[in-house]
Amino acid sequence: MFSSLKHPVRRKILRMLSEKPMTFSQMLEALGVSSSHLTYHLESLGELLSKQENGYYRLSTFGAASVDTMKIVEEAPAVRSKHGFPLSLKWRVLLAGLIIAVVLLASLSYVQYASLSQVSSERDLLQSKYNLLLSWSTGTDDAITFLEDIVQIDLSEYHATLLSNTVEVREDLGGVVEEILSYSLTNSDSRITVDLRFRNKELSRYKMSLFDGLVVYAQPQPFSLLDVAKDMIQRYGLLKDVAYVEEMNSMLASINEIENTELTEGNIKLHISVSGYTTQFLWMYTENGVDFSPKSLSFVFENQVLTELTDGYSLFTIGTTEVTVTTEGEAIQIARNAVNGYTWTADGTVVSDFTVLEKPVGAVFHPTLRQEGVALIPYWEVTLYLDKVYPGGINRLAVGIWADTGEVRRIRTQSG
Repeated sequence: MFSSLKHPVRRKILRMLSEKPMTFSQMLEALGVSSSHLTYHLESLGELLSKQENGYYRLSTFGAASVDTMKIVEEAPAVRSKHGFPLSLKWRVLLAGLIIAVVLLASLSYVQYASLSQVSSERDLLQSKYNLLLSWSTGTDDAITFLEDIVQIDLSEYHATLLSNTVEVREDLGGVVEEILSYSLTNSDSRITVDLRFRNKELSRYKMSLFDGLVVYAQPQPFSLLDVAKDMIQRYGLLKDVAYVEEMNSMLASINEIENTELTEGNIKLHISVSGYTTQFLWMYTENGVDFSPKSLSFVFENQVLTELTDGYSLFTIGTTEVTVTTEGEAIQIARNAVNGYTWTADGTVVSDFTVLEKPVGAVFHPTLRQEGVALIPYWEVTLYLDKVYPGGINRLAVGIWADTGEVRRIRTQSG
């Protein structure tokens, strides 16, 4: 605890949370530090804090005890010995430790009493959640396997901390069970955070944020990014052992130089995009001229380091390949017709009299889900710009259109 409280920012975080739970952004605004520094301090506080599912941070039992001790040590008047001198720092620390023990014992006793009084009513719910974890949780082993065998990070060189592990049933994806694990990897030279998302026990997303230093690998990495990507897809194929990764591997093997490229073989389109130090390799399912971008595998490298991997190829299916709204112009005209007579309410005012500009206008074609499930449907998202900012800060209207039927899915107001 004393190690965690050495920094004044961390002490201020504890004081703020002792008054009320706060989100990351609320703390960021109150403290006036960078997001990376706040993340570092929150990690350093460790078990003094807990993060709720709604994103709010609050003090743990130990954190509350720490705040009480902090107030005693820092705010209480100096305690004098029988000789009239203030107690030394050593004795004050020992006294604080004794107070912590007393507060913790009292807190634990209360928690035990409260838990026993509620156990009968909560037992079924806890058992249900526990069974869900047993059935669907991938656990740390699969995450470590991916980091060591696929990304080839040398975990022996890092202090690894599991920051969070959440499991939920995604009803919007037809009951897919989603688990998200977040890790902190630190050593004397570098600090990394890693997020891994699993859907139905299959890796769905990997994201790395490198705050300091360089990544320490267990194996020497190839000199060229193209060789790094080719090695990565080969290792990933061994992990997944599915036909589509073998096809993607074969497509990448035919590439001799990294540049903006598009290549199609069968129902897979490989799109390579280069922008500065960032390069993306994107394999999408394509059929009947429709690129189903969510059904894809994507590698993103920054300075030859894999910072993001997204795989939705095995999860998503194709609902239909029929497209009746084939051009941007058609989609834009449908959107313009749809907003005639549209209204919204802001601050008690109904807004109905607005003007849509001819330009600028945007139309993006990307398949999405029509209803609960994982079947993709061709879809247009049209953005119409207004001539000024209207009540509610609204300056745009977004119109969603099903490309197979031409029906309008929704109209949304946008600001900013």
